[in-house]
Amino acid sequence: MSTQIPTSTLAPMITPAAGPVNLSRVVRSEWTKFRSLRSTWWSIGATVLVAVGVGVLASAEAAGNHLSSTVPATVAGRSQLGGLISQLAVGVLAVLFISGEYGTGMIRSSMIAVPRRLPVLWAKLGVFVAAMLPVTLVSSLVAFYLGQVFWRGHGRPAVDLTDPGVARVVFGAAVCIILLGVCAMAIGTLIRNTAGGITAMVGLFFVIPILAGEMPQRIADASRFLPTNASGAVWNSTISPVSMTPADGFILLCVYTVVLTAAAAWRLRRGDV
Repeated sequence: MSTQIPTSTLAPMITPAAGPVNLSRVVRSEWTKFRSLRSTWWSIGATVLVAVGVGVLASAEAAGNHLSSTVPATVAGRSQLGGLISQLAVGVLAVLFISGEYGTGMIRSSMIAVPRRLPVLWAKLGVFVAAMLPVTLVSSLVAFYLGQVFWRGHGRPAVDLTDPGVARVVFGAAVCIILLGVCAMAIGTLIRNTAGGITAMVGLFFVIPILAGEMPQRIADASRFLPTNASGAVWNSTISPVSMTPADGFILLCVYTVVLTAAAAWRLRRGDV
């Protein structure tokens, strides 16, 4: 004999819907994921430590070498050398932020909750940029000003943000590192595997530019068009032996960012989870 449960008993058991899925709700969800990851805080710590520590050491070394250039933009570029290494921490975090969900299978829950899929990518990118841009900006400024302490301590002429090219170097380093992070997240979205995404990111950003310097001249010349060298052209810290103008470098980096993000969006929209 079946037993019917009174409607009055069922009513309290029904949880009302939180509301329609919109970008604001997806952003809040992604922010919760981002700050809950242990790798987030390790990566932020590594970014600050490396950017500031290496930058200050490079400035101190240049200050003690009286043959080093005193051109303001060049002096500022020395203080940002740590950014070349901190790009690795930022890129790894960007890859993990998307590929980690594929590794755990959580991506299926995300796509069930957000069937249109693309808002998940836009939310992840927005959260990543909003969280990490202040980190890279503060790191760049601290590295510059602490580097100036050592620079002036050796009797060198002071360099200020208002000097020609200095603001471009200091702020450009922070912005370009974030753009490279966006490229890394796009790579993670395309590959959907943490090990593969990090390997591809490291190869494209670091290994290939370094190896290209040992290749025939034609290959070395072409290496300036790689993402990290386009970024370095903006803030005077290229890996390639051949550089380009800061404006051309920034435009090329933006093209990389747009193309890779568009490819990631297409892959997420069309591919299976």
